[in-house]
Amino acid sequence: MTTEPDDDEIVTWWGLVIEGYLATQDRLMGEIAQRFDLPPASFDILVRLVRSPDHRLPMTRLAKEAALSSGGFTKVADRLVAADLIERIPSAEDRRVTYAHLTDHGLEVASNARKACADILRERVLTPLGQRSSEELAEAMRTLRSVNGPNPA
Repeated sequence: MTTEPDDDEIVTWWGLVIEGYLATQDRLMGEIAQRFDLPPASFDILVRLVRSPDHRLPMTRLAKEAALSSGGFTKVADRLVAADLIERIPSAEDRRVTYAHLTDHGLEVASNARKACADILRERVLTPLGQRSSEELAEAMRTLRSVNGPNPA
């Protein structure tokens, strides 16, 4: 017979989840910043674009997915344009829509950074946890996102 965890135990479990995530994320983003000179928000945007059809997304959607305010996203996008990583392309169908699109240089950087991210995650997550536990962790986080996210299930 299993007993429910007491208050201290469940708070400790959650603290360990947060501490483990933050330590891993800090290591991951630190290595990405060092190798590619990309802050976390820029890396996130480039990865979203490299995984998107035609390597482009509407800027308003990209800002929302990256959880950035309009002003915050504009600053990041301006830096990415200045670094020749993305370009802004007006929609031919809707004047209200502007796309963020990876440049050739941006595609190269984004592809290399995504590969480096996967390699770091293999070393920092997959190797210590194993494939089964890594998959279970991802599924658990998917469940928590689903029940606690902006549109709970």
